[in-house]
Amino acid sequence: MSPFLAEFLGTMVLTLLGCGVVANVLLGKSKGSIGVLSSGSGWLLICWGWAFAVAFGVYVGAQFGYGHINPMVTIGLASIGALPWSQVPIFLSGQFLGAGVGALLVYLAYWKHWPEQEDPMLKLAVFSTVPQIRHKGANFLTELIGSFMLMWGVLFILSPAYQMTTVGPLIIGLLVGGIGMSLGGPTGFAINPARDFGPRIVHSIVRLPGWGKGGSDFGYAWIPIFAPILGGVLGAVLWNVAWP
Repeated sequence: MSPFLAEFLGTMVLTLLGCGVVANVLLGKSKGSIGVLSSGSGWLLICWGWAFAVAFGVYVGAQFGYGHINPMVTIGLASIGALPWSQVPIFLSGQFLGAGVGALLVYLAYWKHWPEQEDPMLKLAVFSTVPQIRHKGANFLTELIGSFMLMWGVLFILSPAYQMTTVGPLIIGLLVGGIGMSLGGPTGFAINPARDFGPRIVHSIVRLPGWGKGGSDFGYAWIPIFAPILGGVLGAVLWNVAWP
């Protein structure tokens, strides 16, 4: 299968399950929303949901191709010569389009629940990340650190020395869940430009039942694009230098 289609399918699964768990927690009258916001357990559910989303997204993508499902991973690998730069646009186009389609499916699956959430920022949070304290420098640094940890961890997990080819995607999913629990509080841990920007585009286009949608916050969107890419490149380069 072409890298484009493999990345499209894997990233679609990622955002369908990942944005889906956020919708389950944040949208009113959903079974996942009962009591979780007041108890604080909703964040734990979201982190575990994204862990499973990443694991199954990587499994799907790897079944038909490479399973990057993240422009940060693709560009990070290209920066150390593990992927030809000529292939990068093909991977990225599949990832961004797949992320958008996955978010669109979540939008349809929760069609009757959008009017039950009055806060437009929580509706946006189903699609893309929203910082808790808006500070561009701090938000950028948070995303950079989380993405560095993800890229660094992925390369260790998939290193031939550890022989984790079969269970690698599951361990990567657990790594993402751990990053969310540890570093996701300030920004919502995008750590993936496609996962954030593709659904943000969908949010800007669709009509939500009952409206009350609010803006798509494109003024913030550059942070979850460029900070993960920089963090991924730094993580890949450090790994390549220290463990060639």
